[in-house]
Amino acid sequence: MVEYKKTLRMPDTPFPMRGNLPANEPKTQQKWAELDINKLVMERTANRPTFMLHDGPPYANGDIHIGHALNKVLKDMINRHKSMTGFHVNYVPGWDTHGLPIEQALTNKGVNRKEMSVAQFRELCEQYAYEQVANQSGQFQRLGVRGDWDNPYITLKPEFEARQIEVFGKMAEKGYIYKGLKPVYWSPSSESALAEAEIEYQDVESFSIYVAFDLKEANGVVPADAKFIIWTTTPWTIPANLGISVNPEIDYAVVAVGDAKYIVAQALLETVATELGWEDVETIQTVKGEALDRLVAEHPLYKRDSLVMVGDHVTTEAGTGCVHTAPGHGEDDYNVGKLYGLDVLSPVDNRGCYTDEAPGFEGLFYEKANPIVIDKLTEAGALLKVSKFSHSYPHDWRTKKPVIFRATPQWFASVDMFRDELLQAVTSTTFTPAWGETRLYNMIRDRGDWVISRQRAWGVPIPIFYAENGEPIITPETIAHVSSLFREHGSNIWFQKEAKELLPAGFTHEGSPNGEFTKENDIMDVWFDSGSSHQGVLAERGMQYPADLYLEGSDQHRGWFNSSLITSVAINGYAPYKGLLTHGFVLDGDGRKMSKSLGNVIIPQKVMDQYGADILRLWVASVDYTADVRISMDMLKQVAEVYRKIRNTLRFLHGNVSDFTEADRVAYADMHEMDQYMYMRLQETLQTVRDAYDRYDFSTVYTTVNNFVAIELSSFYLDIAKDVVYIEGPNNASRLAMQTVMYDTLMTLVKVLAPILPHTADEMWQFLGQEEVSVQLTDFPEAVTHDNYADLHAKWSNIIAVRDSVLKVLETARNAKVIGKSLEAKVTVYSESEAIEFLNDARINFAQLAIVSQFNIGGALENAPADAMAFEGYALTVEKADGEKCERCWTISETVGQDERHVTLCTRCATVVEEHYSDVE
Repeated sequence: MVEYKKTLRMPDTPFPMRGNLPANEPKTQQKWAELDINKLVMERTANRPTFMLHDGPPYANGDIHIGHALNKVLKDMINRHKSMTGFHVNYVPGWDTHGLPIEQALTNKGVNRKEMSVAQFRELCEQYAYEQVANQSGQFQRLGVRGDWDNPYITLKPEFEARQIEVFGKMAEKGYIYKGLKPVYWSPSSESALAEAEIEYQDVESFSIYVAFDLKEANGVVPADAKFIIWTTTPWTIPANLGISVNPEIDYAVVAVGDAKYIVAQALLETVATELGWEDVETIQTVKGEALDRLVAEHPLYKRDSLVMVGDHVTTEAGTGCVHTAPGHGEDDYNVGKLYGLDVLSPVDNRGCYTDEAPGFEGLFYEKANPIVIDKLTEAGALLKVSKFSHSYPHDWRTKKPVIFRATPQWFASVDMFRDELLQAVTSTTFTPAWGETRLYNMIRDRGDWVISRQRAWGVPIPIFYAENGEPIITPETIAHVSSLFREHGSNIWFQKEAKELLPAGFTHEGSPNGEFTKENDIMDVWFDSGSSHQGVLAERGMQYPADLYLEGSDQHRGWFNSSLITSVAINGYAPYKGLLTHGFVLDGDGRKMSKSLGNVIIPQKVMDQYGADILRLWVASVDYTADVRISMDMLKQVAEVYRKIRNTLRFLHGNVSDFTEADRVAYADMHEMDQYMYMRLQETLQTVRDAYDRYDFSTVYTTVNNFVAIELSSFYLDIAKDVVYIEGPNNASRLAMQTVMYDTLMTLVKVLAPILPHTADEMWQFLGQEEVSVQLTDFPEAVTHDNYADLHAKWSNIIAVRDSVLKVLETARNAKVIGKSLEAKVTVYSESEAIEFLNDARINFAQLAIVSQFNIGGALENAPADAMAFEGYALTVEKADGEKCERCWTISETVGQDERHVTLCTRCATVVEEHYSDVE
């Protein structure tokens, strides 16, 4: 007796249903390491055009966070796609390793800097940095990121530092490096100057005060007993006041309030009167700001001159229109004071405490001085009002403590000298998303000169010597020598040797008649380190420069993108990148910033331990990374469900082509229309995906593939195909045609998913019997077109619409207990003449399409019974199918039992069994 179950061509595949990614991905990565897969990929694409994505260096401190994962996976998906679509890609990962956080980390571990030399402390910093690099490197590789992990770039490496010195030297040679006493962001908590990129803003509560300044020299312009009123939110800067600024074009009112006379901007008079509680206000004079130029007021605490100056920076948006000016504590103050020849008074030291230049406040921390300044102004009769208000204030992004503007001698890189070139370089760059251009352009347009010196130990020294007369020495000769020393010994030699030992042999300078020299003790801003990477990496290794792409978070418009642009344009005249791509920040599922205090931090390693790297990578592909993105364990669970659907579809496809070979391939022209339609949809999906990859639009790749798998394949073609690939004989033409489509679909999906799901794609690849040892050593297929695509679209959109209607009717009948499974049904269609044309097409098996046992044409629409379900142009009825259930194919057929040899089979199955399985028992 034949066991009919054995005659079915059921799916057969060793590809497991469960991925068990946390356990299996490391095994896959071990195979990659044994193969040296990155080397194999590079060798395969060696003669292709280069695509260069230059890695922005994460800071080497602590475990990677979810933002790192987003960033590195995006880069990896781009690189993998490019290497499979015609390019040679050499991805060199990098790390930023200098700066305050590592100093702080060592201090937190109990290292006492005061007990060792600077050079010894720097050696500990270097050791710690390398430990952090090794830790993060392992975590990045666990994400499946492919690159030259054995030869990363690290900013503390001698060759990188040597190139950085050369960049500095070239900028100095062009006159872009200078030393100046200017107000800069100063962090008392770090005891160092900061660049704009090291600033973040937090809401704080500050004092707001209105202060009256008596006139000392009115020059007949205004009444001699009038007083200027200033408004400030930094009372602690009053001891540094040297002037009052007014706008030359603004009208100023001299007003009488009781026995006093005050000067304020006329446009702000009503606001000031309300703030100060004035009731009877009489305007006795109006005068243009330019007429007040060089009047002299008197400092309310020190009885020294406070010069009245004019400047365009004064507005009537807030305050009084008379701006308290302390050249040592503000950029606008500094600029206007410089025009008028004022000193740059900054009576605050490195720790934020007053010096003896602020009598009465010596040794006080600036913040604690606020109420004392207010008390002294009250005693002097100068305070008109004090209140508090909340506002956004700059903070040190490392210590999270407030910063101040403080004038100190610092080294600067000029931006103003070549700003036009910088702006031109911005406009020559391609931005994704497009708004990035405006953001970077405005930042370059508005930024001041770059303070590049830092008063720290762990960093690249500023390679400047000083003659005996104090003259700084920066020459091509000294720069070349220091660069060569750093290349050979590393920058620590700067702190191990005396200045004379670091200069070229026999070096002389007219400013040092005794041959004595000193050296600069400051180090460079870490943004100068990473900003020089286009030389330290691309130029150093002979790689493509400028790079095709820099890809980082949107905060890097003022960070790495900015510093890299300045250094590159300064020395070469063009940007270091052709394109900039930015992603947003990662928030929790409720759109909140992640923080340990909220307990909402998603740690990449924990995600990989629970779900696997491919799930995390699929999440990256699913989001619109150009804006801020959200992540939660619930969201990852949903992504895991999508992954499961994709994996099981790959498994199903493979199971149904296990007996398929290239010799079995059916030509497109010989396929049934449904197979041609599916093949067309595969090619259209492929083209959409390729175009999306080219735009770095991974969410479209994700959505397109997901929809194709869930709708086109699982709910349509593969469901229908079971009736053919399971039931028909192994060499049946219809079966081979379907297997051809399935095989090409499987190969296409595996390849186009490889950049996103590299572990899963390579896992499936091992079962496909291909010559290449990894899917990473193949190319994306090209989409194929055929002349009948337009006709197929028109016809099959109608066919699928009818099928969808049939599915609705079947569901209704199932709910009404008319049928159970769809194969128990007979569907009858009644339609208008124009709709019936394709229904009568003998080439279309509507019963098979709808997965019912019988599909009948019932005639004209008007003949439809009353209980028929109506649709536009046709109506459908469902009833029990006629006949018996076939034991093998489960269809209801009136032919069951007609073949006496197989009385439980329909004639179709009986024929197949006789032809192919007569010996199966």
